[in-house]
Amino acid sequence: MIKNFKWLLLVSLTFAACNSNDDTADAEVPITSGTADFSKYVALGDSFAAGYSDNALFKGGQENAYPNILAQQFALAGGGDFTTPFMVDNIGGFSMGGSQIPQFPTRLYLNTTNNTPANVSGISGTVFTDHLTGPFNNMGIPGAKSFHLVTPGYGTLNPYFGRFASTATATVIADATAQSPTFFSLWIGGNDVLGYATSGGSGVNQTGNLNPATYGSSDITDPQVFAATYSSLVTSLTAGGAKGVVANLPYITALPFFTTVPYNPVPLNDATVAQLTAGFTPYNNGLLYAASVGLLTPAEAAKRTIAFHAGAGNAVVMVDSYLTNLTAYGIPSYRQATAEDLIVLPARGFIGTAVGGNPAQINGVSVPLADNWVLSKEEIAEVKTATDAYNVTIQAVAEANGLAFVDTKTILEQLKTTGIASDGFTLTSVYVTGGTFSLDGVHPSPRGYAFIANMFAEAINTKYGSNLPKVSMGDYRILYPMDSMTF
Repeated sequence: MIKNFKWLLLVSLTFAACNSNDDTADAEVPITSGTADFSKYVALGDSFAAGYSDNALFKGGQENAYPNILAQQFALAGGGDFTTPFMVDNIGGFSMGGSQIPQFPTRLYLNTTNNTPANVSGISGTVFTDHLTGPFNNMGIPGAKSFHLVTPGYGTLNPYFGRFASTATATVIADATAQSPTFFSLWIGGNDVLGYATSGGSGVNQTGNLNPATYGSSDITDPQVFAATYSSLVTSLTAGGAKGVVANLPYITALPFFTTVPYNPVPLNDATVAQLTAGFTPYNNGLLYAASVGLLTPAEAAKRTIAFHAGAGNAVVMVDSYLTNLTAYGIPSYRQATAEDLIVLPARGFIGTAVGGNPAQINGVSVPLADNWVLSKEEIAEVKTATDAYNVTIQAVAEANGLAFVDTKTILEQLKTTGIASDGFTLTSVYVTGGTFSLDGVHPSPRGYAFIANMFAEAINTKYGSNLPKVSMGDYRILYPMDSMTF
């Protein structure tokens, strides 16, 4: 009897222990900030921080910006109010005098009739000259390059900042630090190469030029200028003891803007091949002559030779400024694209169109694509070199200042190659159907922004010992609907 009692006592204790563990597991774990302080969060950056999506800034996109999502998670761990300079509606862009400003068009939506992007109809209620009274916590500025954040009077050059800049001469960084943030996020530098890339390399690589005041909008920022600017930004933000999170930059080759249109999308029949071959024969013969007299190497002559075949898979013909200049001999700089070149997304609606309605003058075939439609492998290399240099600076500054660090370069490469599973969804960088990017091929979709917010939260938790929860991917749509006013 005593023996049985001992076993009964052991079972009782075991059962009690199991109940105790279950109670502990079921108890709600308090969300804490760890060693961070989220009470005053300020976000700095470019269009990604602003919530730009579908080629426009609009209220719904701003509401789903990754800083806004992060701020909601911060609120669970002592975070305070987070204000945003919202656009008036969900049409996108700016208006003036009752008309949409062409440089700031309405946002895109997916026209399901032909499965192509189209602009929503209507005129934005956000008037170009209207000014908002700040300060605002979300200081993401579409179009901003790194050095723009320290440029006095940048609001007179960029209407997105001009809407809420404290004064006409204010800098973005001064308006941010004036709020005495306890925590900040900084993701900047994409536009320091992106304008060059999206314009097909039509800008200038300014490496070696330390005066950004002389740069054009499509130029590549000198890495030393970036390094000096980035270091000063973080120094200013951390001067009051604020902690923060920063992110490096992905390669442009991870963006569907550069990977959606193939280099060889042209189908041809036998008759068209014969016509094109005859048309390019004088050019090809000119290359043979140039090689025979030493103006070209045989390898470059072969590279520049234009050849077509019947069926699908013909490469587009393009202008390449990196080729040996033979214009003095009446030989233009043409070649066909290869897999090492990138055709920009807008070219998909341009390749194959007739010039002036002339069926014999077809863009990308009988008429070579201009430089702005193609990013050549040499231009890709320039962008990569600059991006690598920026990323070295970002990581070094993050480590020196004890900041959380998000490796977006690696993350976006995963999206491009294998995809990333999250909450039962597999996100990829495939245009439209991948779920990560919006219709402009550069900026994230709502779900993409939620994914980014989760990546930032994970980096913050790792660095500061917080336990911010992730948001559910299922709560964020892939595309915004056509309805321009309500989502």
